[in-house]
Order: sequence, then C-alpha cells, then structure tokens
Amino acid sequence: MVTQTAKIHPALKHGGYSATTLLPGEDPAAFAKLHKDLIMEFGPAGALEDYIVANLARLLWRKQNLATFWIARLATNHWSAIHNEKRRQAGLPEMFSSILPMGDPAAERKASETAEAQARNELGGTYDLVELRDIATSDQMERELAIQDRLDAMIDKVLKRLVLVRGVKSLAPMQCASAVPDPASPAHLRRG
Repeated sequence: MVTQTAKIHPALKHGGYSATTLLPGEDPAAFAKLHKDLIMEFGPAGALEDYIVANLARLLWRKQNLATFWIARLATNHWSAIHNEKRRQAGLPEMFSSILPMGDPAAERKASETAEAQARNELGGTYDLVELRDIATSDQMERELAIQDRLDAMIDKVLKRLVLVRGVKSLAPMQCASAVPDPASPAHLRRG
C-alpha cells in the first residue's frame, strides 16, 4: 500500500491557522488596520469588550475575504492535477484512486518529489493554502462558526446570570436601608 508523507505546515503544528482567521496570502497589515479601526470606533473598555471587538474584526475580515476559500480550492485542484499527471507519467495510479496497487517505492517518491517541486513553482504563494487544504475551506469555517456560536451562547448565558446577580446585590443594600428607619428623618420624629 502506498503511503503519502505530507509535511505539516508549521502553523498547523501550533494551531496558528483557522478558517475564521487570517489565512496564508491574506494581508496581516490590512487585518491589523481593520481591528484598529474597530477599536477606535467602539472604544472597548476591559477584557470582555476587547474580546468582542477582536471577534468582530475576525468575522468582518473573513466575510471580506471569502475569496480565499475559492483560491484555496483552485490551488488544491491544481496541486492534485500535477500530482496525478506525474504519477501517470511514472506508470502509477492516481493519488486518490480507490485501488492503489503496490508500486515501486522509489518511483512513488520520485513522482511525488517532482510533483511537489512543480506545484510549489506554479502555485507560488498560494501553495501555503494547499498545505492547509483541510482548514482553508468554507465547510471548516462553518464548523468553526457553529462551535463559536455555541460558546458565545454559553458565555452570554453566564454574563446574563452575572448581570442578574449584580442587579440583585445592588438592590439589597437599598432595601435594607429603607427597612430601618433613620432616626434623624422627620417621619421618625413625628411618630414618637
């Protein structure tokens, strides 16, 4: 059986890429400007508001740069075509064929190395998106957004509970103070 050995993009090893954040080929300076502009517009105060504005920046960025997913798909299709062509030239079955007979390991390696070199050359900067082909997809973005929505709903629930508890606590001292008569108040003096 043929096994493909793929190098893992360094950012994947450390969780640096996500379908909902900056992807290879996107402009980090433009993202930083968007985030800065949102900070200026909303003036967040505190960690929670900083988080909300950062989340807004990420989502607006992804919406403005949805074309990256299309580019990633095209780059991955081109990468696959190059690999399959090199495998055909070496007399090997296509990469994602359901039946992969045992081939010559040296021929497999040479075809793969030749294909990778050609793909890197032809794809240039978009080659990084090929390495992230499981992440740089709209399906992956939808999965991440669904998880984020669920987490946001849970955070919202906890924040509502916190606001409720703080509201109750703020009322408690006022109710206690109104239950005990103030000796200096005119109403207290009239009763006696």
